[in-house]
Amino acid sequence: MGILYESVMQQKRNVLIKRLSELNISKAQSGKRIHDCDYEELKYELVLASFRDIDAEATENTWF
Repeated sequence: MGILYESVMQQKRNVLIKRLSELNISKAQSGKRIHDCDYEELKYELVLASFRDIDAEATENTWF
């Protein structure tokens, strides 16, 4: 693909890696380091990490 596409995808990966690092995630569930994961794997790991970060005991996070 083009140079611009590769550059943008690398920047998007870097943003996800930074956010995962802030949540103290260094490895994906597959066992790979987050720096070795592709963009789709990083998005999946961020979703999982955000679900773990939700405080289910807080009243604003209850579903019913």
